[in-house]
Amino acid sequence: MARAELSILDLPHEASPDPDELVRAAMKWHFSPETGTPFWLRRAATLDFDPLSDVKTHADLRLFPNVANELRDVPAADLVPRGYGKSPDIVGVYESGGTTGAPKRVVCPRDWLEKLVGWSNANLDVHGFPRGVDWLGITPSGPHIVGEIFRRSAHTHGRYGFQVDLDPRWVKRLIAEGKGGQADAYAEHVVDQATHILRTQNIGVLTVTPPLLERIAQREDLVELVNAKVRAIRWGGTQMDPDTAQLYRTEIFPDTVLYGHYGSTMILGIAGERHGTPPGEPCVFDTFSPYITFEVVNPETRQSVAYGERGQVVMHHVSKALLLPNNLERDTAVRVPALEGRIGDAAAGIAPVARFDDEVVIEGVY
Repeated sequence: MARAELSILDLPHEASPDPDELVRAAMKWHFSPETGTPFWLRRAATLDFDPLSDVKTHADLRLFPNVANELRDVPAADLVPRGYGKSPDIVGVYESGGTTGAPKRVVCPRDWLEKLVGWSNANLDVHGFPRGVDWLGITPSGPHIVGEIFRRSAHTHGRYGFQVDLDPRWVKRLIAEGKGGQADAYAEHVVDQATHILRTQNIGVLTVTPPLLERIAQREDLVELVNAKVRAIRWGGTQMDPDTAQLYRTEIFPDTVLYGHYGSTMILGIAGERHGTPPGEPCVFDTFSPYITFEVVNPETRQSVAYGERGQVVMHHVSKALLLPNNLERDTAVRVPALEGRIGDAAAGIAPVARFDDEVVIEGVY
């Protein structure tokens, strides 16, 4: 296959490829024998349409079934497109949270991670994050992709990255077993570790989950440390309500930038909080369109809800690295128009569903 046909898949993060052209190029990449993804090359035989001839626009992604649950058992090597060659530069194999059963897995090539982080760094600049400072991340180091995104962001946007590991699966298990006291003790243990780093290092950016930021806000000594050193806080992993965000911005951390992320390992990425959201309003999350896109739908009909109404989030990923369309996530959101020039929906007021895949959803600390 000629390289020119695939050049749209290799554009830098600041480019704005035509969404339909991107989809057509991705179909050729993932479903051609010489470059395709083994998983999709096999799965194509079970589809009632031909991706190479029938999927011509971004809207045609709806033809695909949701195959996310199949990724619980697929060998990781079968998720790497053959076009990456015999020795692909793979950053890692990452897993979903395991909230609703055995974890699902995806593979992240380095070129995709660099593109994603470049886009994310540009968002941080818009929000006024300082460059060249040290970062502290209270996040899972693995098997979720957020740990790798943190490390790469700290290296490219900041200087040194300090990390306190977080095991959200253990917390969810403790909560599910009625061991809330142990879950609480574990969370305090994590915050204690972060405290030592904050006291001894010049941390300029803090990456943290809302439940752990709440614990930090309850310790006067930590609030003083954050206000003395930290110039920006990036939060994500669970939702943050508008009243809490406003309290942080105006009273607890008044001189610190507060910026949220919403994402999923299964889309190999994140959406960033829209700049300029009015105080007290739910933050709006914009995707890395057209590679990562959202739809907010009625889960029964899979049709989009009206703007301003709440529905369930469907995520699509279309890139050289991964094809995963129509993944119904375990979150609901209010549908918001995307920014001009972007495709799909923006999402506001993220909240988990009570049950997903017949399992009770437990959030815990992430």
